[in-house]
Amino acid sequence: MEASLCVCRLSSIFETEPVSEIKQPSFLNMVAEIGNPLPPPEQVMARLLRIEYALGRTREIPDGPRTIDLDLLLYGDVLSDTEFLRLPHPRLHERRFVLEPLVEVAPRLVHPVLKKTVAELLESLADRSNVKKVTAL
Repeated sequence: MEASLCVCRLSSIFETEPVSEIKQPSFLNMVAEIGNPLPPPEQVMARLLRIEYALGRTREIPDGPRTIDLDLLLYGDVLSDTEFLRLPHPRLHERRFVLEPLVEVAPRLVHPVLKKTVAELLESLADRSNVKKVTAL
């Protein structure tokens, strides 16, 4: 039996434009902080993929419309570069739709490779895409 994952904090929900050139509706994005004790990151990622599958996620069109997309952004200072799991998420520092909710939850969190807080990454971000807070939780 799998151990429970404890959700410690949730960001607001943000509506964002798709990054892909494929015509599709806006996305709703948010960040969840999960707490200890945590299983190994590969087990957490496998669980996220099972949740996506249970909610009807299919991977027919790369970067295309999807019912849900769960990503593991960071896992403490853990670094991973395998086909199954890349930590930290490789585009975390380039995407406003990731950094806005992440800063809301943990502004002083330090990126383990870039050695900057997520607030600093957001402040220096070149991405000017439209990210609009829909609701605060």
